[in-house]
Amino acid sequence: MNNPLRQAAACAAALLPALAAAQERPNIILFLVDDMGWQETSVPFWQEETPLNRRYRTPNMERLARLGVKFTEAYACAISSPSRCSLMTGMNAARHRVTNWTLKYDQQTDQPGGPLTLPEWNWNGIQPERAATARDRSHAAVVTPLPQLLHDNGYYTIHCGKAHFGAETTAGAEPENFGFDVNIAGAANGAPGSYLAENEYGTGSFHVAGLEKYYQKGTFLTEALTLEAIEAMKVPISRGQPFYLYMSHYAIHVPYDEDRRFSPNYRTADGNGAFDEQLQAPLSAQEVNHAALVEGMDKSLGDLLDFLEAQPDVARRTIVLFMSDNGGHSVWPRQGRPDRDQNFPARGGKGSAFLGGVREPMIAYWPGVTQAGAINDNRIMIEDFFPTILELAGVKRYHTTQHVDGQSFAALLRNNGKRRERPVVWHFPNRWGESQDPEEGYGAYSALLDGDFHLIYSWETGALRLYNVRQDIGEQTDLAASLPDVTRRMARQLTKSLKKCDAQRPTVTQTGESAPWPDEAGQR
Repeated sequence: MNNPLRQAAACAAALLPALAAAQERPNIILFLVDDMGWQETSVPFWQEETPLNRRYRTPNMERLARLGVKFTEAYACAISSPSRCSLMTGMNAARHRVTNWTLKYDQQTDQPGGPLTLPEWNWNGIQPERAATARDRSHAAVVTPLPQLLHDNGYYTIHCGKAHFGAETTAGAEPENFGFDVNIAGAANGAPGSYLAENEYGTGSFHVAGLEKYYQKGTFLTEALTLEAIEAMKVPISRGQPFYLYMSHYAIHVPYDEDRRFSPNYRTADGNGAFDEQLQAPLSAQEVNHAALVEGMDKSLGDLLDFLEAQPDVARRTIVLFMSDNGGHSVWPRQGRPDRDQNFPARGGKGSAFLGGVREPMIAYWPGVTQAGAINDNRIMIEDFFPTILELAGVKRYHTTQHVDGQSFAALLRNNGKRRERPVVWHFPNRWGESQDPEEGYGAYSALLDGDFHLIYSWETGALRLYNVRQDIGEQTDLAASLPDVTRRMARQLTKSLKKCDAQRPTVTQTGESAPWPDEAGQR
């Protein structure tokens, strides 16, 4: 005769190994900041401390860097949507073709003008294969998303903050459709209408929804998201289930609303902006607010670390990855010389092909694995996070609709001395909305970083520019004419990479012909 109690005990015993294995799988927190340049922190990511490092206060980034490894050559796309779509899919932007920022359904966001007719691109963003309708698939990349794979392999998946994956009214606008169990304040908008609770965190397409309980409390948006993320993590922790938290802050994107908790740190006693070493002038009100946004973001990081450390067993099993989605803003409303002061010593900023537009602050902490206080100068690109996170989670067998271009850097976390070659390719055949100055790297471009050299190709002018970024981090000396063999070799390499991804290219408006590939430069 069957004994129900004995059967239950046997079932429980059979489940114990699986439960133990699940508990030993690491939790993963990806802490992504919006529009944060590589120098907008007190943590130096160059070979020496800079005046900008001395402007900002990020003690918790310093804390994380002491615990883990600091990557000094981490890169992303020059603007938000391309980076975020690469992160979610492992695809280079040339392949997923979400090459500019997205918002409205079936509306491209390129600025008009110039000598080129820009190519069609996937302005409806990425769309999750399980939820995408026929309507969603128009001008979109249909993909198998990272959180879906984690969810399918036993992870509790949390989205908190900015999404910006797909256009409004599509499946891609909703993080839940990508495999997130929980979505906190994520939608199609790429920025907050306001960081202020008294403004209800904005209106219209840029309203940050779902945080109504904070309206009367005066809670700054960065803080509200942090509180919600901590509450969300308590659910899988109570279950003994591994979790993935995508902590995707709206900070430090415009608008530069004042975070009164921290803005006094950047003013003098009489309320004026403090004198700044980089600018050789007092900080403007916008720069004071910008610095306070950075410090508020850093407090969020510290609050998450505190939450983990209060539970040592959870902390022991939690990997923390810190990254930004593009370079720091370097044109209005920033103070100082445009494209020079804001990401110094790098040139350019958000939207630009120069390193100031794509070089990011990155830190990784894997308890018991990463070397404390280590520095790593291997190159990382944003699409590398996709295969890396899956490897860290122990997801070894998976199928994706899309081709994955990213290369896992998990081995670099295990062995800080390991070296790898990692050419980095960018493709932006578009016109960003806030600057069109081709001299400063804006407008339609493609680029390649390989070895010591950075090659930039302007689709609009047909010009190739070459910089030795080891010797010339500010990219002031164009070597294309003096190193023609290097220029030609890299132009061929860039062209081959773009064709391999089936990258789209503009046409010359006057002739209707396709613009030359980089290795055909000068043949227009």
